[in-house]
Amino acid sequence: MARYRPHVAATLSLGLPLIGSHLARMAIGVGDTIMVGWYGVEALAGLVIATSFFHILFFLGMGFGTGVLGLIATAIARGDETEVRRATRMALWLSGGFGLAVMPLMWWSEPILSALGQTPAVAGYAQDYLRVAGWGLAVVLGQVTLNSYLAAMERTQIVMWVTLAGLPVNVVLNWVLIFGNLGAPELGVQGAAIASLTVQCLQLVLLVVYAAWLPVARKFHLFQRLWRPDWPALRTVAAIGLPIGLTMVAEGGLFVGSNIMMGWIGTQQLAAHGIALQITSVAFMAHLGLSNAATIRVGQAKGRDDATFMRDAAVTVTGMSLAFACLTIALFLAAAGPLMRLYLDPTDPQADAIVLIGAGLLFYAALFQLADALQVLALGFLRGVHDTRVPMWIAGFSYWMVGMPVAWGLAFPLGFGPAGLWLGLCAGLTLAAGLLMARFWRGHARGDWTRPAPAV
Repeated sequence: MARYRPHVAATLSLGLPLIGSHLARMAIGVGDTIMVGWYGVEALAGLVIATSFFHILFFLGMGFGTGVLGLIATAIARGDETEVRRATRMALWLSGGFGLAVMPLMWWSEPILSALGQTPAVAGYAQDYLRVAGWGLAVVLGQVTLNSYLAAMERTQIVMWVTLAGLPVNVVLNWVLIFGNLGAPELGVQGAAIASLTVQCLQLVLLVVYAAWLPVARKFHLFQRLWRPDWPALRTVAAIGLPIGLTMVAEGGLFVGSNIMMGWIGTQQLAAHGIALQITSVAFMAHLGLSNAATIRVGQAKGRDDATFMRDAAVTVTGMSLAFACLTIALFLAAAGPLMRLYLDPTDPQADAIVLIGAGLLFYAALFQLADALQVLALGFLRGVHDTRVPMWIAGFSYWMVGMPVAWGLAFPLGFGPAGLWLGLCAGLTLAAGLLMARFWRGHARGDWTRPAPAV
């Protein structure tokens, strides 16, 4: 066990602030959901669909900022300052450009959602939210890139503090704008969108200022001549980042698809499903933060060609993640009802029915906690060695050729309803976890460096 102790300390030093930043970011979404849930059930259902729509596009664009993390960590381990600068700049270009390019989809989202079977009221609420929140996509994707840049230099605490600073601001703005307090107009879901967009812009400004000020990062000259294109670097970042984005879409699309199918069943079921998914997402942030730390540690090992370091780091973070998953399972089984009630106005006549449905769904959420932890860890390992293309195909097969058909078949032809949809999620995540872990441990963890990233 002594050989793993340094890895535990290093992983916690990197991972805890990343977990904190993910949780703080998630808390902003939780605050939106809770406060809109107090506003009304139909508005809540609209927000669930809107945020699902937003996050599918976010996942696709997020690949550039996420993919550059492994590149930067490897370049820093090799002492290549030019590669750090070029890769980060072009990730910013790709992230911002993508966010602006998909804005029309959010502006005219109501007919898209209506065509997918959502009720007119839910689709209308969703479009009201997206027409404001959509402008924040480029902003958030820029944050992801700067987060990776700072995290690769092991400056993860600033990411956490910047994200935490936005949480109270978002809550206050929600209270004012959703409900029309302090003389403000009552804007409902649009108020939640304005609050989120305001906070996102403030957070990006803080990250830019810190990245420009940080003494250890000044040698990279990140923002000098940022406007100049670097086409070889852009192609490299795109080649690594696009498969990551598609992998995230494959996984996120499984959950969004479940949202859409749940909307076919009923509004109460959709509201309960949205709350249950958000509760599970809060727990998932811990695994995501550890996965980000794993990408950095594995990327450092690749930069130094140290296979033993890579294996020990991977074993350590896997044990930590599985231990947390066991705690989450116990919580979901013991306190499902109270967790659901946090999101609802107790005077709402539909609250008891929604809690009953959601508590049942959290039982199935407990089933896939271990698989969810393992699949996101495996992706973190593989991104650290810049292996993104095959994982994209594994994710697409697991989630769309297995998870989605199983979810649909159990929910509708076999009549299991909401439970069937969640069993489909379990099937897709379990298969992905097995295949992705096998790819890492049977190849890269043995010192297989046959998949180097293209030169930047």
